[in-house]
Amino acid sequence: MAAACGGLALPNLQKLGLGHLAVIAGVPPHPAPCGAFGRMREQAAGKDSISGHWEMAGSPWRAAVHLPARVSPALLESFAAVAGCLPLGNVAASGTAILDRYGAEHLKTGRPIVYTSVDSVLQIAAHEAVLPPDATLPGCAGKFGS
Repeated sequence: MAAACGGLALPNLQKLGLGHLAVIAGVPPHPAPCGAFGRMREQAAGKDSISGHWEMAGSPWRAAVHLPARVSPALLESFAAVAGCLPLGNVAASGTAILDRYGAEHLKTGRPIVYTSVDSVLQIAAHEAVLPPDATLPGCAGKFGS
């Protein structure tokens, strides 16, 4: 890929040792790298972010982690109390799938979309024209009850 654009210019990463890890056009191995570098082979049974972070820290999980596929009722109620309305979703999905499923309803109602990613990270989706990033919550108070 790097060769397709004539090679990369990554002098700092080259000094740290990037060129010793793979053949990358424009990033040859540095003769005296100043960083520690190495390649890992995954060992953890899980394929989620949490398992990966533990593994990089030197403590791989030998059994796959099964995380909840939705936000707990208590957390969802707390979210609704702050937002001023019950959010849409509360399912495990990818960002594109959740927008396909709830995007039109979000635009129509103003209710934010709450979902968990594959590795059980809480996500909140909203169109910036409906709930601007600098808006103060509650975002849909007065329009919907929880």
